[in-house]
Amino acid sequence: MEIKAFSELFPLFNTASPETLEWLLSVAVDHNYPRDRAVLMEDAWGNAVYFIVSGWVKVRRLAGESAVTLAIMGRGDFFGEMAILDESPRSTDVIALSNVELLSVSAQRFIQTLFKDPQLHHRMLQLMVQRLRLSNVRFQMRHQPPAVKLAKTMVMLAEHYGQATGQGVEILDIPHTDLAQVSDISLEETRKIVEKLESKDWVTIEAERQALCITHLKQLTHLAGRV
Repeated sequence: MEIKAFSELFPLFNTASPETLEWLLSVAVDHNYPRDRAVLMEDAWGNAVYFIVSGWVKVRRLAGESAVTLAIMGRGDFFGEMAILDESPRSTDVIALSNVELLSVSAQRFIQTLFKDPQLHHRMLQLMVQRLRLSNVRFQMRHQPPAVKLAKTMVMLAEHYGQATGQGVEILDIPHTDLAQVSDISLEETRKIVEKLESKDWVTIEAERQALCITHLKQLTHLAGRV
């Protein structure tokens, strides 16, 4: 991957120096995973930072035999940075929701880079604060109607990872179980709301491509804003 494309794809690196980007690309390792494959096991956190070049993943919290989806991430995002900073054990894993291409940078090399490039260090702090704010938004919405919660989740996914098309903004057709858990609503509520959105032509689903197109993002954003 060229330096310019790397910087444009990952907002984390849009203020990093060319020297930093060149060095990171030289030490990065490429990984490809099929859908439903474990990308990162609970005992592997802290070994590296992972950058999503293409595809979608979910982060799950493990509790015995059960697992709950905490977050869904797509192209241009990254994960694993918190574990290399606090070095604490994790009871979470990461699963591919589609075919996924990742780049990884070892913990030691990434930390070295943060110390060498103050701009990258500052940008990392900014993005971590943004993630905290998103967590606060989810907490503040815990008493909102299910439709508002689900709309908020879909809008946030579209804003962060969506691809513009002639019909609207396309995201992954996320399994309803994962969508329900991330939105903090029931599976049955999720199914009914998605069906309602389809009937109103606010979204269209292409099952073969595992794609969901938000055809009326403005209306969905308005619904999500009803807090």
